[in-house]
Amino acid sequence: MRKIIQSHKFTTKMQKKLVVLFLFVLSAFIGLSVRLILINRDNGERYKRQVLSQQRYDSRVIPFKRGDIVDCKGTKLAVSEKVYNVILDAELVNEKPEYVEATLQALGSCLGLDTSEIRSFLTANPNSKYRVLAKRLSYDEISPFVELQNDTKNNPNIKGIWFEEEYKRVYPGGSLACDVIGFTGKDNTGTYGLEEYYNDTLNGINGREYGYLNDDSTLERRTKAAIDGNTIVTTIDSNIQNIVEKNLKQFNEDNKNVARDGNGAYNVGCVMMNVHTGEILAMASYPFYDLNDIYNPQVLLGTNLLDENGKETEEVITQQVLDAMDDDSLMFHLNSVWKNFCITSTFEPGSTAKPFTAAMGLETGRMTGNETYFCGGSLWYGGHEIHCHQRMGDGTLTVKQAIEKSCNVALMQMGDAIGKDYFLQFQEAFGWGLRTNIDLAGEARTVGLVYTSSNMGEAELATSTFGQGFNVTMIQMITAFSSLVNGGYLYEPHVVNKILSSDGTTIRNIEPRLLKQTISASTSEKIIDYCNGVVTEGTGTTARPAGYAIGGKTGTAEMVPRTKKNYVCSFMGYAPADDPQIAIYVVVDRPNADKQDDAKFATRIVRSILTEALPYLHYFMTEELTEDEMAEISGSGLAVQVPGIPPAEDTEGGQGDGAGEDGGGTQPDDPQSGGIQDPEELDITGDEGAQTPEGGTQPAGGGEAGPQDDEMSEEEREWRERIAGYETDPETGYLIEPETGILIDPATGQAVESVPLMD
Repeated sequence: MRKIIQSHKFTTKMQKKLVVLFLFVLSAFIGLSVRLILINRDNGERYKRQVLSQQRYDSRVIPFKRGDIVDCKGTKLAVSEKVYNVILDAELVNEKPEYVEATLQALGSCLGLDTSEIRSFLTANPNSKYRVLAKRLSYDEISPFVELQNDTKNNPNIKGIWFEEEYKRVYPGGSLACDVIGFTGKDNTGTYGLEEYYNDTLNGINGREYGYLNDDSTLERRTKAAIDGNTIVTTIDSNIQNIVEKNLKQFNEDNKNVARDGNGAYNVGCVMMNVHTGEILAMASYPFYDLNDIYNPQVLLGTNLLDENGKETEEVITQQVLDAMDDDSLMFHLNSVWKNFCITSTFEPGSTAKPFTAAMGLETGRMTGNETYFCGGSLWYGGHEIHCHQRMGDGTLTVKQAIEKSCNVALMQMGDAIGKDYFLQFQEAFGWGLRTNIDLAGEARTVGLVYTSSNMGEAELATSTFGQGFNVTMIQMITAFSSLVNGGYLYEPHVVNKILSSDGTTIRNIEPRLLKQTISASTSEKIIDYCNGVVTEGTGTTARPAGYAIGGKTGTAEMVPRTKKNYVCSFMGYAPADDPQIAIYVVVDRPNADKQDDAKFATRIVRSILTEALPYLHYFMTEELTEDEMAEISGSGLAVQVPGIPPAEDTEGGQGDGAGEDGGGTQPDDPQSGGIQDPEELDITGDEGAQTPEGGTQPAGGGEAGPQDDEMSEEEREWRERIAGYETDPETGYLIEPETGILIDPATGQAVESVPLMD
């Protein structure tokens, strides 16, 4: 039987149901679409404003704070202060007329803004969401407006104003240590100095605050905190820096407009260094510039106009010349001032190179130190007659006398004994032609400015022995010179000794880096003896500060072209004479004088600086004071360190009169001064006390009561026994030191006044 299979077909009824379903779905889709269109038409702008508002107010960058730069005692040299930009949301303000009027009135009365200009902007740009009305205002400046805005009960119509946070770099000392510090742009990018060299260390990472709508359409907030930059603790002592800068400025005041219009010299620089560590205590060159006002063109007055290659011309920049400068020329000349002369400029060292030549001869064994030389005024080398500065000749000289009298002829004879190969070998050992790698931006390369075996002939060797024919930088010379007087150890110079996190935790200690030994200790002792003689018997007598014995070497290098008779005068020295601890180098580039070849332009600066700096550093006087010197010290108010009398506790962070005219001096580390409240927060000094120049320690803190007899040091006990026999001045009540006539405060041991020696 055949089975018939019936196929199922859509019946008419089923087809009708499907058509109805399709039409229903289509109608629902059309209805939904229409509804969305209507919602967007009626409420789209309101929703758009809400989203934009959330993006503006609830998503913002949290700026990091750039790390501070502080001196060796915690005094702040560079800080970042929070400032505020005033931002206008024109669209929000324009929602209601009462918003406009109330907001404009508040902006005018509280912030002093031009309300007519803002009103015009609101009219011309009704949908603007971001307009900067004012930049970098302090909180004190914006606080009156903030108080009004937050008082919504009494001021409900102040709308559409918010404050964007950022940080402004501030330099409390103004021009203090400007060459060392450098400065930053608005993007937190350092330019020159420490700001540039340690830019990544000082910078942090921006944070962010943002908002979003959760499933319940509630605004949620999330914050990623900013990471602030690290603080760098420098080796600079602000008090010494002030002393240096004050004296460089005084030199300019005393010598400007003497032989020509303009400053006291084209450039004047000074570096002070710890010879046993390479730490820079002070570094400055004149003219200074205000780090808080770097684009001020007045700093250029008295300097020399530059040619297209950056070389000084003889034309001096006056106000008239300054007014005629375009922006490009102005920036070109400002860049020259911003550069650190002590590390970027090169020059022939002159006679300051002579101790190095003597050291070469002694160290190679080509000289014993017992040699004598005859100077008749000149010698012939390589077809050239090369003169001594004493054209009539110095006669017969020992090695020591040759250095003391700075005899070129004697030095050329030393060069004969040394030979080219050894000279070039030591040239490299001392770092001439090489960067010192000091941690400052912009150090010059001098590799092409020194002789090599291929271009040093007889004449070149002869002139090199007394510092002519090759170029160096100040930092190269003082670094190498320190090795001559510290036993022969060449340390890498550095300006930073510690890096701290934003919370004061020590991240890195930068220890002194010994690079090599240049000469032996025995050679070093002989060089010290020679250089001591320069100050006591030779060309550097005017460098000796009152009451102190120092050593050093003068220099007067004749610049190229020799026919112009332009000179670089210098003095490089150290103190104390018997045990060098600090080195100082002063260079005067083309002094403003009819006769430039006089090392006294440099030695007198050195004397003035050390007269103030050595007592501050607690070095004792070792030399008898003349009546003139006692009057000088007494009239200046300078501290006096008498041998055998312990220095008073330094409760003010250094001598009080060390600040310059611009108020850049340091203050006690207390909350009122803006300095570090607690030195231990910076880990600058530990519980064991601070290191003294003599290598001992001073107590980290001190009370008013003196030590008990059983707690006294032997030195303290001897001192107390000695002053027991001192006479008392009836007018002041102070003790009179019998040998010097100096008045001593018995409570502190501090010399307070100088009086003439008694018969």
